[in-house]
Amino acid sequence: MLNIAVRAARKAGSIINRAALGGEGLKVKAKQANDFVTQVDQAAEEAIIGIVRHAYPDHGFHAEESGRTSGDAEYVWIIDPLDGTTNFIHGFPQYCVSIGVQQRGALAHAVVYDPVKNELFTASKGRGAFLNDRRIRASKCLRLSDALVGTGIPFREVAHVDRYLVQLKAIMQGASGVRRAGAAALDLAYVACGRLDAFWELGLSPWDMAAGALLIQEAGGLVGDLKGEGDYLERGEIAAATPKVFPQLLEALR
Repeated sequence: MLNIAVRAARKAGSIINRAALGGEGLKVKAKQANDFVTQVDQAAEEAIIGIVRHAYPDHGFHAEESGRTSGDAEYVWIIDPLDGTTNFIHGFPQYCVSIGVQQRGALAHAVVYDPVKNELFTASKGRGAFLNDRRIRASKCLRLSDALVGTGIPFREVAHVDRYLVQLKAIMQGASGVRRAGAAALDLAYVACGRLDAFWELGLSPWDMAAGALLIQEAGGLVGDLKGEGDYLERGEIAAATPKVFPQLLEALR
């Protein structure tokens, strides 16, 4: 199943790379304020679903562009065909394909693929996390004061902004540095491989978080909502960090 996810992610990545090289003019539509979709998002998602459906016709999907078609399927594929669409539109090279697979509601497999750098992050429950077939681990950072922390600025729901700005101030005062790159799935993969020591964001969708969350867990990090609970996919908010930094991050956000 992970091999099918990898094949689907690479196919989507090739579609994205072709478009980035200028093979076609981008048609950009606004789904809502500051939330965009292009024909590349749609083509990449269709390619992923086509590959998965051919291999597993009875599996369900929860995808950004086509919605939920899972029914009572045991396996559900949670898909973001192009996380970081706004970056992609502007030629800012920080975006990825994100595919998570749930079995009976629990995350089982994960792929995050960066087509710009050709970096493939993969994980399966209980089998560790990998970057281009090399085992990865969360960093050994022990203190928030030493941590490089990733974040995402709320863009879909303005209601989150005031709460977020208070959190941002607390983390800026308490951490070594803060970075905002604009693709949550890739930021989470960076926590898994130690490039970031922690990450938090509000106002996300399940496809932004599912694959990255499993990568972090399999790399020895911790993931939760902003109270540290496990219902982050439902709540639409996530905090993630190394084991020692995680409680310090939650306390600072609180």
